[in-house]
Amino acid sequence: MYQRCAIFIATTAIVLAFASGGSHAAEMKYPDWKGAWERIGGGNFDPSKRFGRGQQPPLTPEYQAIWEANLKEGEEGGQNYNTQAHCIPGGMPRMMIAYEPMEIIVTPDATYIEVSYNNEFRRIFTDGRAWPKDAERTFSGYSIGKWTDENGGGRYNLLQVETRFLKGPRIFDPSGIPLHEDNETVINEKIALDKSDADVLNDEITTTDHALTRPWTVTRSYRRLRDFDWVEGACAEDNRYVFIEGQTYLLGPGDKLMPTKKGEPPPDLRYFRQAQ
Repeated sequence: MYQRCAIFIATTAIVLAFASGGSHAAEMKYPDWKGAWERIGGGNFDPSKRFGRGQQPPLTPEYQAIWEANLKEGEEGGQNYNTQAHCIPGGMPRMMIAYEPMEIIVTPDATYIEVSYNNEFRRIFTDGRAWPKDAERTFSGYSIGKWTDENGGGRYNLLQVETRFLKGPRIFDPSGIPLHEDNETVINEKIALDKSDADVLNDEITTTDHALTRPWTVTRSYRRLRDFDWVEGACAEDNRYVFIEGQTYLLGPGDKLMPTKKGEPPPDLRYFRQAQ
């Protein structure tokens, strides 16, 4: 009896050791992307170009006109076009601007990316699955990725990702660069640590969308913060914007409604009883 128990205990220990070793070996195949990743550059979509018209997105004439209207509204103080001002998630590809530092969690079956503002979250499946015939559309979309060991050193260094099944409304950045209302956007990414600095992560983002005359490629970069206190970013907690019939108002001191644009008309009060 004692001999059988001893054999069982020894066998269990060996199995656990192999399992632990296998898990460690699997972990060693993947790059170290731990920590918080803070964006390098501004909040415009292409960090290599100036904000606003300096972005020069390859928009079709129809969507260029929509953008021009958004730019005009923003210059006048309005924000009705800006989905985030309505507490709607920025979604893809806007969330990769990383309005707040993002966290990347790598596992063999999926890589997870989280931005605390508005609780934006991505799952990039790397388990070899095929595209579903249909998937629920979300602001962050459905992403499938593939790891590559470009150097042949036994450790992955490049994550290639394709994202589909997006829903809207979505814009590229705070200037209001629009994506097509059909939401047939396809986004391809190449994500890897910088070859000269292991604390810099680069993401080459190529967006194919019917609002564009050609695929638009930008590269965003992020710097690693190894010691970071995560914060919660709840958009609705102190959102002072009020939108009425396409007009943007603000809740000012004493929660009084204020205009955001010169000459902005007051909201229609037809359903409110006038004070006597």
